[in-house]
Amino acid sequence: MNEALEDIRIIDFTSHISGPFCTMLLGDMGADVIKVERPGRGDDARHIHPLVGGESATFMQINRNKRSIVLDLKLSTDLEKAQLLCDGADVVVENFRPGTLDRLGLGYERLRARNRRLIYCSISGFGQTGPYSNRGGFDLMAQAMSGLMSICGEVSGPPMRLPVAISDMCGGLYASIGILAALNVRATTGQGQLVDTSLFEAAMSFGVYEAAGFNATGQAPKRLGQAHRGAAPYQVFKTQDGWITVGAATQRLWGRLCDVLQADELRSDERFKDNPKRVANSYVLAQELTSYFVEKNTIYWEQALSEAGIPAGPVRTYDEVFANEHTVARDMFIPMAHAQAGTQHLLGLPIKLSMTPGKIRSSAPLLGEHSEEILAELRLAKC
Repeated sequence: MNEALEDIRIIDFTSHISGPFCTMLLGDMGADVIKVERPGRGDDARHIHPLVGGESATFMQINRNKRSIVLDLKLSTDLEKAQLLCDGADVVVENFRPGTLDRLGLGYERLRARNRRLIYCSISGFGQTGPYSNRGGFDLMAQAMSGLMSICGEVSGPPMRLPVAISDMCGGLYASIGILAALNVRATTGQGQLVDTSLFEAAMSFGVYEAAGFNATGQAPKRLGQAHRGAAPYQVFKTQDGWITVGAATQRLWGRLCDVLQADELRSDERFKDNPKRVANSYVLAQELTSYFVEKNTIYWEQALSEAGIPAGPVRTYDEVFANEHTVARDMFIPMAHAQAGTQHLLGLPIKLSMTPGKIRSSAPLLGEHSEEILAELRLAKC
């Protein structure tokens, strides 16, 4: 075996971000991902700007290592082809509103009756059960309704959305974990099962500190700006020419930070004596520390703090991140040729396996690029 999932076939009925991100992760590990798309328009993500050579840059990022087939699921002939694809598949992934594929004849129970080994993964806004299950949901609503937005932003400001689609991406990540767990169970039992996850639950699962605090105090957590709920100093600080993050909450690291800053007055200040007191006085502490950090540039502080063994790092813009030597060394921004858009740089694989490493084998497919190839395989399988 050259790749971890090279013997796994996945039928991908997903669109937008969460589902395609899930199947991308599995495709990166070697799975054969067949992306089923509607005629003419395909996945809605194909139309997210910016476009390069007529192809969506976003779509190309999260749809590599897949083959595309165009099927009109409202036509009986194409629906039959889709069902036959699922008959020979290990996994089906969909992110429609609950009930949509059931009405088309591609729901879990229908496909499971035809293929007992099938693992069927549904990613939705709010899950397959519960009062909100029939609601449509995007990342924005999941961030808002999970509590995530209520704690994001400046102390006296409005609730803020994280600018990355965090519930979309992690909904897809959790889906891939569920699929891998179900594959492991199937290896023992021979039976597939339903994997159900949602953007709401993905966003809610991040509230570890918040759930702990509410459980302990009964008080809803409030926005803290850059401060941390349980550690100080642990935030971003302004420097002479930029910004740097510093994590020095333990007594050992706090002492080292005072040494680097030559700030004996902070070390002896009763308000900052230990971590609980520093957390209680985090706003004042941040002001005091900033007065030191603004005296020198970011590179100076990065080197000085790192040499002292204090976790620290500059706030980089994405152009700096993509050019960074560590990014390059870890293969996290990789050039890949695309038939229509030319050479594109894609985010690399964040998981490195020593014996069966994943890889980017192919760029994102053109709409229906592999329709004939997949249908030919289907005809051979029927024979």
